[in-house]
Amino acid sequence: MWLKALVAWVVLLLLAVMNGAVRETVLTPAFGAQAAHIVSTAILAIVIVVVAFLSRDWIGARHDREAFRVGLRWTVLVLGFEFLAGHFPFGRSWPYVLADYDLLAGRIWIAVPLVTLLAPLCVARLAATR
Repeated sequence: MWLKALVAWVVLLLLAVMNGAVRETVLTPAFGAQAAHIVSTAILAIVIVVVAFLSRDWIGARHDREAFRVGLRWTVLVLGFEFLAGHFPFGRSWPYVLADYDLLAGRIWIAVPLVTLLAPLCVARLAATR
């Protein structure tokens, strides 16, 4: 189960990178940085839910606890990648990396790790009600 969850997370990572590329090449020039950030965050949140839905049976998290653990592991991987890759290979300062989490500045990126954490559990519970 955990290897499959990791594979699904790699798919999420690739889709997130593509989302970022679209944000920078299409959305930001068309709408400005702040609007592009909001639209890109919303798109990625939807993508995360779709991937959680499509991979639910394949991953095989059968109980709420397992589904929550999938989301927790995905979230740790997301945050680890974002902070470590953002700072070290990409050379961004820690304040720059943290800036996307500043709600008072209109940055709503915190929605991405929150959706990542909860999507597998919500999808599992939705499936259980059917």
